[in-house]
Amino acid sequence: MPAFTYTAINTTGKRVNGSIEAATLDMAKSSLRGVGYTIVDIRSPSLFERELNVPFMGRPSSKDMAIFCRQFISILRAGESLSIVLSLLSQQTENKQLAAAIRVIQTDVEKGESLAGAMRKQQKIFPSMMANMVEAGENSGNLEDSFRQMEVYFEKARRTKSAVTKAMIYPCILLVVMVIVLIVMMTTIIPSFMETFDQLDVELPALTRGVMAVSNWFVKWWMVLVGVIAGLVVSAVLFGRTVKGRHFFGYIARKAPVFGRLTVRSACATATRTLSLLLGSGLTLLESIDLTAANMSNIWFEDALRTVSSLVSQGWSLAVSLRDTGLFPPMVSNLVMVGEEAGDLQGSLAKIADYYDDEVKDATDRLLALLEPAIILLMAGMVVVIVLSIFLPMLAMTQGYDQYL
Repeated sequence: MPAFTYTAINTTGKRVNGSIEAATLDMAKSSLRGVGYTIVDIRSPSLFERELNVPFMGRPSSKDMAIFCRQFISILRAGESLSIVLSLLSQQTENKQLAAAIRVIQTDVEKGESLAGAMRKQQKIFPSMMANMVEAGENSGNLEDSFRQMEVYFEKARRTKSAVTKAMIYPCILLVVMVIVLIVMMTTIIPSFMETFDQLDVELPALTRGVMAVSNWFVKWWMVLVGVIAGLVVSAVLFGRTVKGRHFFGYIARKAPVFGRLTVRSACATATRTLSLLLGSGLTLLESIDLTAANMSNIWFEDALRTVSSLVSQGWSLAVSLRDTGLFPPMVSNLVMVGEEAGDLQGSLAKIADYYDDEVKDATDRLLALLEPAIILLMAGMVVVIVLSIFLPMLAMTQGYDQYL
């Protein structure tokens, strides 16, 4: 279903911007007018906005969803109707996509649809497992408890993802800084010294000649280098959107030295936490496994869980099925087996998730402790080589001058 971006005046007279999904432009306008909005401008998003669906374009994060659940509980406790709860949330939610989706859900609820059913229409914003949790809360008459569990889930997911992101981003920033420093030195600083050495007509050491050759190459071909890097990045992004690309990068993420263990631990935490949550909502084991598979970011673990679902449907136990995939550590299948035998599978899965959450944090701290000095030493080594390439000719000239005297 296409999305339309809009600018409108809400019922309090405040100017708001957002997006809304609808089959046609007229239906989008009708939905906005249905919640009391006065439309100032509405249009289809640009090609760039449609294709690059990334976090900085407004997609809700785990933090956004955790805040949404927390605010939903607070307003619901005040005794407000569901329609008013959604109306207030749409006004105070900072994420524009989430706010627009809440407004559409409010319209559907006011038309008599269930909250879970309205959420399922907004699958790009609200994951299927959340709609199932809400449905379980509506059926049991305890909607607040469902949102409380989802708040805890999203908060823990945010912490795990934040730990992994921190481990990836920090080294990347240092490497980018290192490359920028290298390019500046090679294209600006080194050439100025080389001109001086050429005028003095002295024999340069091998190290200096090597650095000079690299500098000349940078000066002549830096634009080509930037173009190649940009092309590789774009190609990697486009390839990563294909099935083969997801398998390729997923395999690298699993097998990369140091980072691979972090990826596996993060996947185990996500899988077991989601399974525990869904089983607690009243879903069957097969339904829970299928929804968990759809929630995995690494396609190898997604495929593994779909294989687990197939094996469980044939009568295999969950523990044996997880073990036979070869992706999950033995601890996962062993503790799942204990939970199955004790009749507390949900509790065992929750304990496994908590364990791997702590493992992710510890692994991240260790990784940063190793990478930070390693990258700093690499940068220092690069600077030392460049400084020596400049200093050695000066030293040779000084020694020659002393001998002449």
